[in-house]
Amino acid sequence: MNEEKDMADARTILAHYRASIDNIDAALIHMLAERFRCTKAVGVLKATHGLPPADPAREQQQIARLRQLAKDAHLDPDFAEKFLNFVVREVIRHHEQIAASNGGETKTSLPTA
Repeated sequence: MNEEKDMADARTILAHYRASIDNIDAALIHMLAERFRCTKAVGVLKATHGLPPADPAREQQQIARLRQLAKDAHLDPDFAEKFLNFVVREVIRHHEQIAASNGGETKTSLPTA
């Protein structure tokens, strides 16, 4: 009887963990969607003004920043870097597509004000 109760309790706890994981996964998807909405706007701005799709200096700053955030959050910094690199590759791919669909038009300066 004790064993059955322990198993039932374990299943209840497991269900709660899984519900939390499902909520976190949903939040991650929504956050990624919002991030890609922002990076799409960046891609349009870059294409409009003839800026390159990739910005290696910015990418290195972000890697360092996210590695530190990962350390502070007790998350493997190597994993965080791999995840960021995956996202950045996808963003650059989108920026290249935007630039190509913009017909390669370039401007040499950004508007002021």
